[in-house]
Amino acid sequence: MTFYRTTRLMLSSAALLSFASSAFALDGNDLLKKINDVYAQQGGSIAADSIDVSGTTVTLKGISVKAASASDGVKLGDVTMTGVTEAGGGYTVDQIAFPDVATTKDGVTIAASDLKINGIEIPADVNKGDIDSLLFYKSAHAGSLSFTQDGTQVFSIANADATMNKRADKSGVDFDAQVNGVKADLSKVNDPQAKEAISQLNLQQLNGKIAMKGSWEIAPGTIDITEYSFDFKDVGKLNIALSLSGYTPAFAKSLQDALKTVRSNPNQQDAQQSAGLAMLGLMQQLTFNSAQIRFDDSSITSRVLDFAGKQQGVSGKQLADTLKAMTPIMMAQLNIPELQNAVSAAVSAYLDNPKSLTVKASPDKPVPLPMIIGAAMGAPQSIPQVIGLKVSSND
Repeated sequence: MTFYRTTRLMLSSAALLSFASSAFALDGNDLLKKINDVYAQQGGSIAADSIDVSGTTVTLKGISVKAASASDGVKLGDVTMTGVTEAGGGYTVDQIAFPDVATTKDGVTIAASDLKINGIEIPADVNKGDIDSLLFYKSAHAGSLSFTQDGTQVFSIANADATMNKRADKSGVDFDAQVNGVKADLSKVNDPQAKEAISQLNLQQLNGKIAMKGSWEIAPGTIDITEYSFDFKDVGKLNIALSLSGYTPAFAKSLQDALKTVRSNPNQQDAQQSAGLAMLGLMQQLTFNSAQIRFDDSSITSRVLDFAGKQQGVSGKQLADTLKAMTPIMMAQLNIPELQNAVSAAVSAYLDNPKSLTVKASPDKPVPLPMIIGAAMGAPQSIPQVIGLKVSSND
């Protein structure tokens, strides 16, 4: 009797556990729907031939990704999602691993490897308008990427990494990205004039890296890009920084809705006009905080001067002296004496000893974007005062 009761209890427990496992099994179709809800904000869609769920692992088999402007989708194969957990109607995923890519079209082969995203949060509702309605990931990684044309590799990167950090108080996110080992082969350019210029400037093989760093504060919609740089050996480093406010989730949704309207309108001419008016309205919400463009030279300036001077039958130094003399004359047409003097001094110092050239806009207080547009259209000479424009070199 005791054995019978024990056996019955074991069987009942097994049945209960089996029922519970079935009841709490992940819904692969709902997971894909939630991902599509996010991707649809950009007008795209993701389709899968089938979905396999095994414990906390979800495999989207035979998926294809269709971008907003594409006529058909791009086949990616099987995508594996591990550590998937339902969370308040949304999902968290430990890692999404993509298959290696190797595809050829019109003589161009694209190959990519080791593609993965870690620490993903897929929102339950993309329309809430807060930080929890955004797709979030902790890190993303790509291995080697290459473009090969007719058997010759014309562009490649060694690897790329990106990270995002959601602030503890959910006030915003901080992000950064690095693309390393960027290589471009310009030696195969066919145009004779371009080929000669590339050779004279010693740009046959480009080798460098790209980096981005910044933050997004949700409530005021402040996007602060502190670094967006292109750094290439024997060329130089170009860094762009920009800070705008007003880019809230609500603004982003309005922008996406405007783009959807354009894409769905069969009359593209009317659609473009409507989009232009919509953009003008949306820009009323944006505020300019600051911007900076800086170039640090790594010998490209002297090569450009020598090459351009040769085309005109003079030396690089002679061309530099000509440019120094012409700069005040050209700037005088703007009728902004203060800016004219600053630009002339900066250009002259840079051409004498190319180190760095910086253009910076830093108003005393944030300026509504429409005010800047209005100044540019009605009184362009007031722009330097409106945005606090300054030019300097070798600093």
